[in-house]
Amino acid sequence: MAQFQEVMRKQLEASMHKELEKLLSTTKGIEAELARKDFEGFKKIFHSFLQAKGPSVDWAKIYRPPEDLIQPYDKIKARGLPENVAESLNKLVVVKLNGGLGTSMGCKGPKSLISVRNENTFLDLTVQQIEHLNKTYNVDVPLVLMNSFNTEEDTKKILQKYAHHRLKIHTFNQSKYPRINKESLLPVAKDMSTLGENAEAWYPPGHGDIYASFRNSGLLDQLITEGKEYIFVSNIDNLGATVDLHILNHLMSQPDGKRCEFVMEVTDKTRADVKGGTLIEYDGKLRLLEIAQVPKAHVDEFKSVSKFKIFNTNNLWISLPAVRRLQEQNSVDMEIIVNPKTLDGGLNVIQLETAVGAAIKSFDNALGINVPRSRFLPVKTTSDLLLVMSNLYSLEAGSLTMSKKREFPTTPHVKLGSSFTKVHDFLTRFESIPDMLELDHLTVSGDVTFGKQVSLKGTVIIIANHGDRIDIPAGAMLENKIVSGNLRILDH
Repeated sequence: MAQFQEVMRKQLEASMHKELEKLLSTTKGIEAELARKDFEGFKKIFHSFLQAKGPSVDWAKIYRPPEDLIQPYDKIKARGLPENVAESLNKLVVVKLNGGLGTSMGCKGPKSLISVRNENTFLDLTVQQIEHLNKTYNVDVPLVLMNSFNTEEDTKKILQKYAHHRLKIHTFNQSKYPRINKESLLPVAKDMSTLGENAEAWYPPGHGDIYASFRNSGLLDQLITEGKEYIFVSNIDNLGATVDLHILNHLMSQPDGKRCEFVMEVTDKTRADVKGGTLIEYDGKLRLLEIAQVPKAHVDEFKSVSKFKIFNTNNLWISLPAVRRLQEQNSVDMEIIVNPKTLDGGLNVIQLETAVGAAIKSFDNALGINVPRSRFLPVKTTSDLLLVMSNLYSLEAGSLTMSKKREFPTTPHVKLGSSFTKVHDFLTRFESIPDMLELDHLTVSGDVTFGKQVSLKGTVIIIANHGDRIDIPAGAMLENKIVSGNLRILDH
């Protein structure tokens, strides 16, 4: 049986290689060269996918990491900062993962170009933060954007507006991989183009692709030559992911032989984060455990806030020389995420992806740092957008900080219904963003609009029945209220 399976695997692999060569023959020159590099990476991931048997972890071998491998942020901060902070900053590069589109929020083009605060986009805020850092310390921290073929063109156009800002911006593209027909396990693409009927045939393979594509772009070697030692990698939609001088100092102050090559910022789980990846000890090394790797029988245990208390924020500090070494040795080891999709025509496909944090086990002296929740402020939905646009936060030099007037350190739980999903619809439903300083929980469902200067406190639930509409009038103050039915005017 095992021998038969091995023969089948080899046949599938040979068929895949043949199809990839056919696709390559549809393009020429530099594009063909880039595609060939991408396909080398794809062949590796496809090979691993065919070899995979069952869950990638043995549950009995999972342990909670020893305390010294997950350091509390306060302990790192307590060491203070040296006088030569500028010296450390000059060895840093900020990398933002910029491959995603804003489609889930009803926007066209790169997500990084959505306005999130005072007409500033995610990209504007990032540029302001780094420019402020460069001016304050008189340093040269460059920004690197990892684009995908979906975001490259629009991002490059917009970068011209930062030409006179005090920072260098580099870009590179992550790989372009072919989607695979779920039945035949062969590419659905007919040629290398991403237009027309071929538009759905390709995908960017997750942020774990950063290691290979960074090196393939030539930028990795260039930055090392310029004296850069560490990259700080984060999602461009995480507004809490700013350069932290204390973490940087911790990395730079380790003795040479004990240099920490990889830091993952983790933070305490709440019930909203139960699906987030967590750090475990496995075979004597730190390892990222994602929900997709968990055997079905243990999913509830994985989601438990008491057993797995922390989750990965995807704010990562990684040694550049270590990335180069591991790429040269072909020893970056990451689990494969099989992501099933259904194309517009109904065809079932799979895309093979990897996660950047999964490589933690390949690096020496890796460490988790348990950071404050404020370093994890992702904007994935318009509910998140409402929080960051509100008076809960103040904006200074591109960074959002929780208002001192808020009495609790946690953000309110906000759940906006489907009428608010798209940014355009969301904006038309608020004449101005409500005062939320004393809000604990907000649920809004159905056709609801808010007038100017509304104030929300405690727990507020507003539900408009199907076919009905609720208009919250200007100046209304709702405290611990449930509003339902069809109310145009509300007592306040």
